[in-house]
Formats: sequence, C-alpha cells, structure tokens
Amino acid sequence: MKKTGLFYGVNTKKTALIGKEIQEAFGENKADIVAVEEAGKKSFEQYDNLIIGASTWFDGELPTYWDELLPELENLKMKGKKVAIFGLGDQEGYPENFVDGIGLLAEFFEASGAEIVGHTSIEGYTFEGSRALRDGKFLGLAIDQENQSDLTGSRIAAWVKQLKKEFN
Repeated sequence: MKKTGLFYGVNTKKTALIGKEIQEAFGENKADIVAVEEAGKKSFEQYDNLIIGASTWFDGELPTYWDELLPELENLKMKGKKVAIFGLGDQEGYPENFVDGIGLLAEFFEASGAEIVGHTSIEGYTFEGSRALRDGKFLGLAIDQENQSDLTGSRIAAWVKQLKKEFN
C-alpha cells in the first residue's frame, strides 16, 4: 500500500480514539498519525493517501484546529492523491447537520485536486440533513459515539477493508 497519513486532532478525546482504532485496523500497513494541530502544507503533500478526521461542532462547524489550518493550506496541490474522511457527529442532538464536517473537508480537499474515496452507506442512521451527503451516500465514515457506539468497531473494520482496496 502507498504511504498513508492519518490526520486528526490528537488532543481531542473522541476523534483521537477513533483515529487510533482506524490505525490499528490497518494492521501491518499502519498509517502514520499526524497531529493536525502541528501539520502544515508539507505534511499533507508527503503522503499519497490521506485519512482525515474531525468531529462536527455546534451547528455544523469544523473544530477550531481545522478552521485555523485550512486557510494555510489554500494552495495545497493534491492532484493524484486519495483522501478518505471520517467524522464524528450526534444524529439525535444535531440531526439537521449530522457529520457536516465530513462534507466541509471533502469540499476543501476536492478543490485542492484530491479524489475523495471511502464513501459509505447512510443505512442505519437517522438524521434530517448533512453536508456529508452526495448521491445518497456519506462522503466518508460517519461515527456517532453518542448514540451508536456499539456499531463503531464494525463500521471501522468495514471501512478500513474498503480503503485498503481503494488506496491501491
């Protein structure tokens, strides 16, 4: 498998937990963990495949560390790179913008020339709206630790299996 970077806020409890579970699920071909809080343009450019993670804050916003980083990455060149996105959200507490962070990050990385991979089914989720939707699928892996933590492990395992195929 090509060189893979796993980017998320390492100082965030739930997102970091999911990121580590994703890394472990890759097994011997583990992705390198890169702290978004310390990442720069070169961090993103050195990988062929990227896994990007973020929770959705408040009413559909990205966490502060992503909001502060994205303007610095404005001229990022991602042509030929594949990006998979995982996002955390609360489909019961925030049903009108469930995992919007996935959609916001997908828009940014697509505009930089990346191919978004790792789309997943919306089956098993109940929500009203999400910027993470396209053609009836999520643009990445949607995790709801608040209401469906019992499904997280199986969702991660299936997604990583999918990514191993899509990243080659």
